[in-house]
Amino acid sequence: MKILVINCGSSSLKYQLLDMDTQTPIAKGLVERIGLPGAVLTHRPADGEKEIITAEIPNHTIAIQLVLDALVNPEYGVLKSLEEIGSVGHRVVHGGEKFASSVLITDEVMQAIEECIELAPLHNPPNIAGIEACQKLMPGVAQVAVFDTAFHQTMPPHAYLYGLPYEFYEKYKIRKYGFHGTSHKYVSQRAAKMLNRPAEGLKLISCHLGNGSSITAIKDGKSIETSMGFTPLEGLMMGTRSGDLDPAIVSFIQQKENLSSDEVNDFLNKKCGVLGLSGVSSDFRDIEQARDQGNYRAALALDVFAHDVKKYIGSYAAVLNGADAIIFTAGLGENSAEMREAVVDGLQYLGAKLDLEKNKVRGKEADISAPEATCRVLVIPTNEELMIALDTLDIIQKG
Repeated sequence: MKILVINCGSSSLKYQLLDMDTQTPIAKGLVERIGLPGAVLTHRPADGEKEIITAEIPNHTIAIQLVLDALVNPEYGVLKSLEEIGSVGHRVVHGGEKFASSVLITDEVMQAIEECIELAPLHNPPNIAGIEACQKLMPGVAQVAVFDTAFHQTMPPHAYLYGLPYEFYEKYKIRKYGFHGTSHKYVSQRAAKMLNRPAEGLKLISCHLGNGSSITAIKDGKSIETSMGFTPLEGLMMGTRSGDLDPAIVSFIQQKENLSSDEVNDFLNKKCGVLGLSGVSSDFRDIEQARDQGNYRAALALDVFAHDVKKYIGSYAAVLNGADAIIFTAGLGENSAEMREAVVDGLQYLGAKLDLEKNKVRGKEADISAPEATCRVLVIPTNEELMIALDTLDIIQKG
């Protein structure tokens, strides 16, 4: 079984074709600048050179047509025929309360995804465009939706409700949804294997740290609390997102800067976080470099971020009544030994302690704990594409 994984953004499309017998990618690629001048497809066969294809790409249908053409191209393709693709798994950002797991896409499912547009106005429309393009170009091939929010649907009401009138939840579905669910699910399953323990009885704190960051408390393989909320703006300070704020700050900034509600929302999402604090960049690598050159604000931004992560780990240890392991994943979590050290320092009360030599790892699965640590510290590179493909395969086999 070969599964095509599609992840559509507003002007981009990431894809990966996986062989499910070996659970490895056969090809992957990225379409950039959809609907804009200078559109390009970068196609990478697993055992060949990357191919760069420039073309007019006005919409997602044309983008997916180019991807399918690349996969069967006689020179750099990896398939003899599109009939080799057994099914397509689509990343869908928001499923609201309707979906607690991945689902086979039907007309009813499409309608439900459309109803969630107001909860994810930037993400769900391109996700829908990608699904419709595949339905048009690959008739008869099963399409599966894998939701970023689904893994967190196991949170209890006391974890997902806000201190607002209950009728706002009933009328507008204002509640914590959480995101990065596919990543947290994948690394929690890998952690159980690394620890050689069943998911049942296991208490994990998963730290997905990068330009977008979130932390999840996982008990018995299920999410019971997570840092992102009604939108991905809540929780940790991130690359450009403010994270948690006193709500009164929003109206205060609006008045002082004479901003509309849309403008202040844009400001909090795109101009804050470590970018706003450091004044350097939203990329943690640039900020670490600036700090090493003596930039005070860069050092401050990194200190605030590490403090934020540590604070969430502590609160989730309270929710879980302890932790068996802390997981670091995503770009920063997988690659920054310095950030991992800064976060874990001071968590000895949890039983967490690093082996500084083992902590030098980058982008590989590793237990970086000191031998005496009772709470293990794990580095697990996330693989959302594989998780989407595994969910897709599971649904196809059940269907």
